Amino acid sequence: MDFQRVFILLGLAVTSYLLVLEWNNDYGQRKDSPDPKKPEKQIVVNESNDTPELQTQTDIDGIPEVSISGPVVKTAPMPEEDISHRINVKTDVLDLDIDLLGGDIKRIALPKFPETLEDPEKAFVLMDYRNSYVAQSGLIGENGTDKDGTRPRFYADKKEYSLGFSDGLQVELVYDQEDGTEIRKIFGFRRGDYLVDIVYEIRNRTDELWSGAFYAQLKRDGQKPVGSDGNFMGMQPYVGGATRTEDDIFKKIDFEDLDNQTYRLTRTEGYMAMVQHYFLTAWAPPSSDTRQNYYARRLGSKDIYLLGYTSEPVSVERGEVKKISTSFYAGPKDQYRLQEIATGLDLTVDYGFLWWLSQPLFYMLTYIHGLVGNWGLAIIGLTLLVKILLWPLSASGYRSMAKMRKLSPEMNRLKERHGDDRQAFSQAMMELYKKEGTNPLGGCFPILLQMPVFLALYWTLMESVELRQAPFILWIKDLSVMDPYFVLPILMGITMYLTQRMQPEPPDPVQAAVFKYMPIMFTFLFLWFPSGLVLYWLINNILSILQQWYVTRQLEKT
Repeated sequence: MDFQRVFILLGLAVTSYLLVLEWNNDYGQRKDSPDPKKPEKQIVVNESNDTPELQTQTDIDGIPEVSISGPVVKTAPMPEEDISHRINVKTDVLDLDIDLLGGDIKRIALPKFPETLEDPEKAFVLMDYRNSYVAQSGLIGENGTDKDGTRPRFYADKKEYSLGFSDGLQVELVYDQEDGTEIRKIFGFRRGDYLVDIVYEIRNRTDELWSGAFYAQLKRDGQKPVGSDGNFMGMQPYVGGATRTEDDIFKKIDFEDLDNQTYRLTRTEGYMAMVQHYFLTAWAPPSSDTRQNYYARRLGSKDIYLLGYTSEPVSVERGEVKKISTSFYAGPKDQYRLQEIATGLDLTVDYGFLWWLSQPLFYMLTYIHGLVGNWGLAIIGLTLLVKILLWPLSASGYRSMAKMRKLSPEMNRLKERHGDDRQAFSQAMMELYKKEGTNPLGGCFPILLQMPVFLALYWTLMESVELRQAPFILWIKDLSVMDPYFVLPILMGITMYLTQRMQPEPPDPVQAAVFKYMPIMFTFLFLWFPSGLVLYWLINNILSILQQWYVTRQLEKT
């Protein structure tokens, strides 16, 4: 088998892989759920609400168990939304609405991220109650403000809060329970930060012991957000839940898996996140020895999913003040910031099975961008750097191709001599290769080495929010989407054709025909690929042509 045949098979394999991905997204089967078990202690939500309630129950039929002890939730009808009791908070990076009924975050927009390039003043809306996407938190248990599905009506000093020129902002919500206990829910914001600190301050002004627990959860429907459909070849970004388990610091929780089962886990460190293309929301309790009960479940028959955690019971003696704190993140998938918040949260930037290659590529790309200030130029610089690193191996491959090209006349004579006797022809070719000291597979190295880098860079461009709406030059306004005028794919196809012209023609007529149309096929495929990826392949082809020309010239001199 010569290198042209390997090239053809590799191209067909990549094409088949992409088509299988597309088929799986359209027709793939759901996973089977495990057999149900009966938990002893759990957190239950009654049928009229979606708020957890501490409760002991020894026998609940029909509730499947996925992991060890933890919360279970049941269905709740969607209440009608009333925006009259909302307050608005604006920082330099967040624009959010808080509902005074429960203190839930009902809407979050990100001013630093336009929804589209055509309307840069319209901020991207990450969370919106109209999609049933809200961040809820409260107090449950014997004296909790949210027990039995009730929600407290907090009081705030004003309707609108703004960070202004300050470095920090606090928003306090106050609620007085009937027994005299004062509950304060305090939101803390910082300039330039998407992390919100949330503190419950419980001031027991009664003569009795106050007892309860804290819960925090994300609720949203199962519809994919706009822009999360990927490209036509089926390589789609992940949309769903994520958490940390005993074995994995990053574990996906697919919505469709929650249709028939409940996820539960108790541990001291962790997070619970809702992930989508480029962005995420996440609850991250503070690191401590205190155990938290993490859970994820579908909300009854509705297309609504709950992911969250509850704390261990908390007791507040009379006259005592106790605080319960947590952190809530809503923003871009910034790997550097996320790894500071919780271990494994940065892995929500999902590079797939080539993560070990994508992460170094991203770090190199980020470093080069810091030097040149343009992501397109950074991709060109990264391509040049990768080419330099792979120079020895690719040069060896080009030398093999140059030797094969010199053997083309002799191979044609062998073909004429043996006619249709393919076995005799193949044996004669192998003897010729052995005589001339040529490795027919040596020319495959440049192609084989490019493919893992190509796929890894694809996921780097797809998953890295830094490249979202990143411009290059002239008509390329966003490197993360396809070239609107197909200029780069056409140039890539031309350079691929020129590369083939420098290689020996396959002796087999069928291989030669397929080989001839490979540039056309790849050009068609690349029409819908991110322009940043096509830019990488185009520059790589240009550098390959120059390198092959240089190696061939050196051989001709010897």
